[in-house]
Amino acid sequence: MLSVGEDVEASALSRRGWSISAIARHLDRDRKTVRSYLAGDREPGVRRRAAPDPLAPFAAYVAARFADDPHLWASALFDEVVPLGYDRSYVSFARQLRLAGLRPHCEACKGVTGRETIEIGHPAGEEIQWDWFERRRAPWAGTAYVLLGTLSHSGRTRGVLADRMDQAHLIEAMDAVMRRLGGTARHWRTDRLATVIVPGSADVQASFAPVAKHYGAVVVPCPPRRGNRKGAVECGVKFCCGRWWRTMTATTPEEAQVSLDRFWTTTGDARLRPPGRYADPGQLAGPGEPAGGTVRPAWPTVGALADAEILMALPAVPYPATIEVTRAADDRASVAFRGNRYSVTPGLGGTGLTLRHRLGTGTVEIFTPGGTLMVSHRLAPPGAGSLVRTPAHRAALEAVVLSQFSAARPCDRKANRPPGQAALTERAALLGPEGLEPAVDLAQLAEVIRLAFPNAMPAAAVPGAEVTA
Repeated sequence: MLSVGEDVEASALSRRGWSISAIARHLDRDRKTVRSYLAGDREPGVRRRAAPDPLAPFAAYVAARFADDPHLWASALFDEVVPLGYDRSYVSFARQLRLAGLRPHCEACKGVTGRETIEIGHPAGEEIQWDWFERRRAPWAGTAYVLLGTLSHSGRTRGVLADRMDQAHLIEAMDAVMRRLGGTARHWRTDRLATVIVPGSADVQASFAPVAKHYGAVVVPCPPRRGNRKGAVECGVKFCCGRWWRTMTATTPEEAQVSLDRFWTTTGDARLRPPGRYADPGQLAGPGEPAGGTVRPAWPTVGALADAEILMALPAVPYPATIEVTRAADDRASVAFRGNRYSVTPGLGGTGLTLRHRLGTGTVEIFTPGGTLMVSHRLAPPGAGSLVRTPAHRAALEAVVLSQFSAARPCDRKANRPPGQAALTERAALLGPEGLEPAVDLAQLAEVIRLAFPNAMPAAAVPGAEVTA
């Protein structure tokens, strides 16, 4: 095989009048090899196969089968070509199938793969893109649900951790993200979330429509199988997972939220953006410099671009959705909610209780498993580690704790206490005849000894024998 450079050199020497033998000696190659390259029979840099392609005789059949079914498994196709005379292994067949490129492109399954794309213009303040991402095995022994909201124009992203991904938690997380962004855009771009969009259609859920009206935004779902339409937030998810989640040191959801806020306000907003994406070439030239000059324009940061965006103001209070979670009461007669604990009636240890919090209010209500309101507490700041207890619950818990005190002496844990008569009786009943204690009749034993040894026993030792002087 001749490399590309050797092929160029051989062609130049041939034009100078060198013979094929002289060129072969100069390149230290075989004459037949040099002749084939000069004749154009071989391509430089590509080694000729020593044997014919074993898949070539079956290429037409394979192409026809892929025309029947583009998703036909290679293993199933291998089972079909073996009876036709294919004598190689499945590994070789799969490799040759991949190199030959016989499987057709499926637009429905591949989405945008292998298709032309174009940049999508995003006016400033026009759109926020939303997306969830979840990570199992979180440091706090659960699953982390994170909602990201990205301004499509600048790329500024903010995120909020949620307990679940139901509609109420989604509304709460969206409100928190928008307040971190400083407002809302005119359009909300989402994928086909079942909590926002009616499955199988482009209609907004009737339960979510009042939420969009409350904030004055228009919900715009992505077209089916067009994930690149919300590529800004998709890039944010990838960036967040690789740069924040993998190196996060938080051990509680509250610590993770603080870490996430710090990450997006520092590292996230410090990302650079190419100026050509936001201005025409003529606008990038410096004062007095013609377009296309040699001075490299300054690259703006995500934070600088986002600060220039004008967003719509948010309502004074969030949409009044009701957050509902289930928590188990502990031995201190309290339940956990967002980094704090709230008191309940004593004696419910291990019982699952329902907690409800209406967004925009400062209270949390605790219900019994039957749905009866037990108590209403004022909310403590999230993650404060507070224990909120009412005076009535404190008095009831103190009474229960004091009633458990005793002045009796503790038991002796090292005393010897063999089985009593009741235990022995039960033991004998369980074992039956085998459990009876062995008994010996001394009179019968003496009679047996006398009969066995008549001369060995004195007469006095035999019961009932007369003794004479």
